[in-house]
Amino acid sequence: MHTPGRLIAIEGGEGVGKSTQAALLACTIGAVLSREPGGSPIAERIRDLLLDHSLGTPAPRAELYLMLAARAEHLSVLIEPALAVGRHVVVDRFVGSTLAYQGYGRGLPVDEVRRACDLASGGRWPDLCILLDIPRDLAERRRAAQQAQLPGVSPDRIEAEEPEFHRRVNEGFRTLASDDSGRWVVLDGSAPPPQVAAAVLGAVRARLGIEGFL
Repeated sequence: MHTPGRLIAIEGGEGVGKSTQAALLACTIGAVLSREPGGSPIAERIRDLLLDHSLGTPAPRAELYLMLAARAEHLSVLIEPALAVGRHVVVDRFVGSTLAYQGYGRGLPVDEVRRACDLASGGRWPDLCILLDIPRDLAERRRAAQQAQLPGVSPDRIEAEEPEFHRRVNEGFRTLASDDSGRWVVLDGSAPPPQVAAAVLGAVRARLGIEGFL
């Protein structure tokens, strides 16, 4: 019998360094690395649909349920099988992002979004959510620098939303973390990546007892 693995979500708004820290943590603790929306062939196709500028902006509930369809598939194909055999899973975004973006950002009732998330995930919530929080102006500077390094690559549909949308999302993340401090840890993401990575690993060790290999 395997001891079930633990599910760790790295959360935050645009430009906070989630993808970098998720990859570093997964490597350090020997976990499966994935992302949302996405993480399985069908879920990745849904991701493409969700982020495509050319299709326009879907209705908020349509966007929500597309996100949740991708999550249900992701859980079934990748996350649950990995956890069942004792592998830890680190995911770049999970339920917290749905609550922040589709709830606080889009203005859907947060309790409704939470119930829909619970249904789509079969009650699976992360064992730990790590929120990387940085000032909005720093996030904008980081995104501009990333864009300069990728000429010809435009921001996706959600990245390109107006500043007020992203402000609501960031406030939503902070509210979620404040309301559920047993599941969430808030870390300063403005430090250099190695320093943030050390703080992330420290939180994982303290909350879940998981040690790194490095």
